[in-house]
Amino acid sequence: MNRWQPAMAQALELAAAAPVHGDVPVGAVVLDASGALIASGVNERELTGDPTAHAEVVALRRAADAVGSWRLDGCTLVVTLEPCTMCAGAIVASRVERLVFGAFDEKAGAVSSLWDVIRDPRLNHRVEVVAGIDAEASSRLLRDFFDAHR
Repeated sequence: MNRWQPAMAQALELAAAAPVHGDVPVGAVVLDASGALIASGVNERELTGDPTAHAEVVALRRAADAVGSWRLDGCTLVVTLEPCTMCAGAIVASRVERLVFGAFDEKAGAVSSLWDVIRDPRLNHRVEVVAGIDAEASSRLLRDFFDAHR
């Protein structure tokens, strides 16, 4: 078992509940340096009407509140889908140490699929990336959601 699978399982569980309010099923958790869960989030764009309410941004905001700082040094963000450009920028800006994600996003991924914002050497912070953890389970959730909405 990969060391990130338990956290990914939590993110997948959150994602599975997200379609209750009509949002795309993406879940995210933030772990502190010891591996303890400090925050979580799901897509809330439909729920809140906020275009920035992606799972990653929601989780990062909650983590910042939990630690009392925008700097999330030593933290790991685990998310079921490869982050978009907005979320990749938020990850770099928050100084997260590590990003772990599940499914690749061929249409909007900004960590390797379309761009690699996270590891751009011109930026002021480097984020370790672990990709493809439980990718099939993440992809299946998304496929099922979109199949039901077509």
